[in-house]
Amino acid sequence: MGATVREDEVASEDDLFEQSEVAADYLEGLLDILDLDGDIDELVVGDRPQVEIVGEDLGGLVGPKGQTLEALQELARLAVYRKTGDHSRLMLDIGGYRAGRRKKLAELAEKTAKKVIESGEVVKLDPMSAFERKCVHDVINATDGVQSESEGAEPRRRVVVKPE
Repeated sequence: MGATVREDEVASEDDLFEQSEVAADYLEGLLDILDLDGDIDELVVGDRPQVEIVGEDLGGLVGPKGQTLEALQELARLAVYRKTGDHSRLMLDIGGYRAGRRKKLAELAEKTAKKVIESGEVVKLDPMSAFERKCVHDVINATDGVQSESEGAEPRRRVVVKPE
């Protein structure tokens, strides 16, 4: 679980960029060990540090359903914590996987919202990662006539979409 951050503890943009640089250094070392080529970009998007790895043959770093990507993100967050002492909300994307997944999830959420509005019935989606659930909740929260909540425990936690 992520640590609670008080408003007076919100990281500055410089601190967030430092977190993305530390994570990028860690991931660059990992790519070297694995003898994989990839370009690494460090960014700050909104209030989150972000690292993107772009290149060929990176599917193994994403893994089935993004599971390896999630694990690498946690390792990169630990590297940031070890170096800076700060808990990080770092987001890692490899080969555009998250960007593509976000688009597909938005389409799923829109389709599900329409179905719930038309039928008036509750729809339970398949279990998803925290990232995936947030993508769906964001679309549902922006849609009139429906609401969403998560239910269940990891790794079987899922989004439930209900009429308002």
